Amino acid sequence: MSDELAEQVAGVGALLEPARRALYLYVAAQPDAVSREHAADAVDLPLHSVKFHLDRLVEEGLLDVEFRRLSGRTGPGAGRPSKLYRRSSRQLSVSLPERHYDLAGDVLATAIHRSLGDAVPIADAVRDVAEEEGRRIAAAAADESKVAAPGVASAVGTGGDHHDNLVRAARVLARHGYEPRISDREIRLANCPFDKLAAKHIELVCGMNLALIGGVIDGLDLRGLSVELAPQPGYCCVKIRG
Repeated sequence: MSDELAEQVAGVGALLEPARRALYLYVAAQPDAVSREHAADAVDLPLHSVKFHLDRLVEEGLLDVEFRRLSGRTGPGAGRPSKLYRRSSRQLSVSLPERHYDLAGDVLATAIHRSLGDAVPIADAVRDVAEEEGRRIAAAAADESKVAAPGVASAVGTGGDHHDNLVRAARVLARHGYEPRISDREIRLANCPFDKLAAKHIELVCGMNLALIGGVIDGLDLRGLSVELAPQPGYCCVKIRG
C-alpha cells in the first residue's frame, strides 16, 4: 500500500465511528465554522465526547480550526475567542486496486491545452506531457533519501546493477499504484492505475502509460532498462526490461 493510499484509508477510517461521522457531516453542511457547543447540541452528544471526536477529525485533516469571538466584540471584556471547526479542503478517495484518474486527468487536460495552443497533434502532446510527468515523479523520488518499497514482489535474488535498477524502478512505480512484479530481468505491472480509461480508450491510455513510465525510467537515470508495450491479461500494458 502506498503512503498516499494509507493516508486516504486512515482518513476514511476516521469516519467509521458513527458519532464522529455525524459530527463531520454536520460541520460540513454548515455555511460557517461551528463551535463545539453548537455541534454537541446538533448531534445530541455530550460536550466532552464532541471535543474528542472533533479534534480527531482535525488530526486526520478532515476539519480545519479557527479561533474567533462569536459575539463580534473586541477589546477588554470581550472574552476569549472560541475554537471553531469547518470542513477542510482535503479530498479523500479510496480505490482498491489503486486508481489514479486524477493523474490521468491532469496529463490529458494539459495535453489538450498544449495541443490547442501549439497546434500539435493531440497524440504527440499526450506523449510529451506524460513523459514530463514521469520525469517529475522521478525527481520527487530522487529528492527523498530513501523511497519506501511497498508492494514490490521479486522472484529473483540480487543480480548486480541491472537488478538494482529494476528494484529502484519498482519502488517508485509501486508508490503510484502499479503493483510491480520483478522476475527474469523484467518488471510486469499487476495493476493499471487508469484501468477503466484504458478499457475504453486503450490506444490513447496505453500510449500515455508507456510515455509516463518511460519518463520515470529516464528521470531516474536507470541505464540498461527499457519500456515496451506488451499487453497480457491481468497486467498493465507496459513491461520494463532490464
